Amino acid sequence: MKKIVSLIAVVLLFGAMFVSCHRTSSKFTGESDTLSYVVGLNVGHALMEMDSTLNVDAICAAIRDTYNGTTKMTLEEARDYYLAEKTYFVHEKAKAHQERYLTDLSKRDRKYVRTRSGVTYKILELGDQSHVGSMTSRDTVKIIYKLTDEQGRVIVESDTLRDSYRNLVKGLQEVVKLAGEGAHFNAWLPSKTAYDVEGNKELGIEANVLLNYDVEIVDIKYNR
Repeated sequence: MKKIVSLIAVVLLFGAMFVSCHRTSSKFTGESDTLSYVVGLNVGHALMEMDSTLNVDAICAAIRDTYNGTTKMTLEEARDYYLAEKTYFVHEKAKAHQERYLTDLSKRDRKYVRTRSGVTYKILELGDQSHVGSMTSRDTVKIIYKLTDEQGRVIVESDTLRDSYRNLVKGLQEVVKLAGEGAHFNAWLPSKTAYDVEGNKELGIEANVLLNYDVEIVDIKYNR
């Protein structure tokens, strides 16, 4: 919302400069009407670039209500609603994109298997299967892994990690439990099974990011 207010302020300045520098005749009755149209024209173009699906009548109604002092919500309420809607829209758009990407991937490479959560992985080297599916939150794992994003940019490479099984992101937990000690696998994790809408500032991972893990499980310590 602050961005929108700032944008309108800039447009107002531009509109005033445009009229003062180009005293052109028009069908409007005076400079005030011409200036108003120029501002509306530029605001309209700016809003179309932001979101072409916006309801123009509702936008005009909000402007009239503001001038008349009869707005149906406060600026604070409007800001909160706008941010909530945009966050939801971005999340849903990312989720749909990731679903299409992983579906296409599993069709192109039949070695990839998809879990119910959407994690899409293939086993490059199968590990010890004697404890498959029996890992608990008290177990620890040691892995060597390479983490990249959808574009192939490396986030973490050749890092050796020893940690509790429960501390692994959900998507990794799923595959580690199935692959077993000594395994090597490649897994695509949709954002909901990794860092979701929060992202990870420490690793520089933004919200709603599809991630790829190439993992070697060095060993697993089962703490029964």
